[in-house]
Parts: sequence; structure tokens; C-alpha cells
Amino acid sequence: MAEEKYTRQTVTHVRAWVPGKLFSLRVSRDPAYAFQPGQFARLGLAAEDAHDCAAPPGLWRAYSMVSAPHEAELEFYSIVVPEGQFSPRLARLRPGDALYVDKTPFGFLTLERFPDGEDLWLLATGTGLSAYMSILRDPTVRRRFRRVALVHGVRTAEELAYRDEIQALAGQDPGLTYLPIATRETLPGMPQDRLTTLVADGGLERLAGLALDPARSRVMLCGNPAMLADARKLLGERGFAPGRRGIPGNLAVENYW
Repeated sequence: MAEEKYTRQTVTHVRAWVPGKLFSLRVSRDPAYAFQPGQFARLGLAAEDAHDCAAPPGLWRAYSMVSAPHEAELEFYSIVVPEGQFSPRLARLRPGDALYVDKTPFGFLTLERFPDGEDLWLLATGTGLSAYMSILRDPTVRRRFRRVALVHGVRTAEELAYRDEIQALAGQDPGLTYLPIATRETLPGMPQDRLTTLVADGGLERLAGLALDPARSRVMLCGNPAMLADARKLLGERGFAPGRRGIPGNLAVENYW
């Protein structure tokens, strides 16, 4: 009998960040499951018409790990897409329920993409924050970079999941800058604007007190396709580009939509 390509894990905790819209969950972790900060897992649920809730998975979706590689459980952060086949069911899971995890981690939004640099910029919209939480929870990032700037673009303040944790990390580490940016309300000390506008007019650099310099900066982008396309173009005009054919780059991009 062929070995299964996935393991059956158990939900241990569920948190609603914005009821009916944003949530996170933690699940048990197979001891053999290893990943790099920034990678994602394929999560599986039994087919919707399955009579047994523990039936083999019939539907799969990709979710970045929020948890760091050293943590005992796996954590994931998601938005509920009302008409979706997967996220509404994922949001209804409760402790004790089953969730399947593919044995192979995926993705290249990792620090291994970059040669050493001085500054790391982490730019995300919405649930694209997930991968960056894994990176921030891992001590490797602060050994490699002098400064880290995390920029999280949302519509309203209630969508700033993990805000308290990030602020606590920044309070302990003067080399970490956290810039929460909302487009539909003004947050204290922050402009009400889109991330791409702030990249274009230099606003992010002024807020962070840090230059976007292709010679010393490394930039990660994770979020909705429109933001990625616009930011990639703006940064490309300034000398940022992904690595190719063995040539290290200073830009890494992942669509989180």
C-alpha cells in the first residue's frame, strides 16, 4: 500500500480576529514536518458530501505558515470568502476537528532567496501578513539584517491581526519597525493611503526612517495581485528585481489571493 502524501492533524485552537471575516487556527504538527519561514502548506478537508468528517481529503488549498519552524504546532491565518468552497468550512472548524496537511511544504518567499543585506522590507496586504509572522517569530531574521521594516496594508484597523504581538516584538527590538497602514481610516501617526502610493512618493521611507536602496535593501511582497503588480513595477524602476539563473536578487514576490 502506497504511503499517504499527507497527515491527519487535529485543530487545537481557533481565534476570530474579525467575526465572520478573519480568523486563525492552530493544529497539531507531525514531528517529521519541517519548513522554512515564509513557506506555505497545502491544507485538506474531506469532500463536502462525505458522511464521515474524518474521511480522506477531497479539497485542498494553500496557506502560509504563521508559526515559526521551532514551534510545536502549525498556525494559519485566513479570510473567509463567503462564496468559497474552502475557507467558510475552515472557519467552522473547532478544537478536536480534523485537518489534513500535505507532507511537503511549498514556496520560495524565504530569506534563502537573498544574499546578505543590511535592511529587510516586508510589505503585505491583508492575510499576506501570514508568511511574515513566521519570519518574525524565527530568530534567523535578526541575525541576518540590521533593520527590519514590516508594512501591513489593510482597509480598517480591525483587520490588523497580530498587531499586539508585532508591537510587542518591536518594543523589544529597536531594529524592528512596524507600519500599519489603513486605506479607509486614519491610524495614529500613519497616513491613510495605499502601500503603492507610499512607495511611489517616498512615504514609506520617511515613516520607517529607512531608505529603499537596492544595494543594501531586500524586499518581500505578499498580498493581492493588484498591489503586487504595481509595487513590483515601482520597485523595478528603482533597481529591485527577483533573482534569476543563479543570480541572487533583492526582491521576492508571492501572490496571496
